[in-house]
Amino acid sequence: MKILTVISLLVVCAMIAKSMFLSFRAQDPDDYAGTGPEFALKTHLSGPILSEGLIYGPTGKMTNSFVAKMVGEWDGNTGTLSEEFTYSNGKQQSRKWYLTLGEGNTFTATADDIVGEARGTVSGSTIKMVYQIVLPEDAGGHTLSVTDWLYLTQNGVIMNKSEMRKFGIKVAELVATMRPDAAAQQ
Repeated sequence: MKILTVISLLVVCAMIAKSMFLSFRAQDPDDYAGTGPEFALKTHLSGPILSEGLIYGPTGKMTNSFVAKMVGEWDGNTGTLSEEFTYSNGKQQSRKWYLTLGEGNTFTATADDIVGEARGTVSGSTIKMVYQIVLPEDAGGHTLSVTDWLYLTQNGVIMNKSEMRKFGIKVAELVATMRPDAAAQQ
């Protein structure tokens, strides 16, 4: 019985170590310093943007997909990113981020469903943003911890991957693309 307890403890420790050092959460903005193209919030999150994405549940199974039309607008070091989502289950959602550029390569962001402020770091061709989001009541109303990574590709498309956690356990994941919406610019 004691051997099973020790083995169980070692397995749990190995899982925690993997999660911290060998996974999505182990990335650091410094890992991408000097990578190109350089991500510039005021350039790459400006004007009409089209986003398409998938949402995965805690089992890794896709639970929903979406198309979002976004518009980024800037006035000096403050900006907004308005989002209009249409989900595959028929639901629609409107959100608006309020962005403020900070010292160096940092920024903060707020939105109606965000607890406090999101904190972001721009490094090379990436953005890392961490925050807490409150889900709508029809989605359980839970408060989740989110780690967002945006990766700027050579052709200007932004790849977004997000992990959402509750009590440290991954409960959802989002993968999406964001690109200038040529149709909306005409």
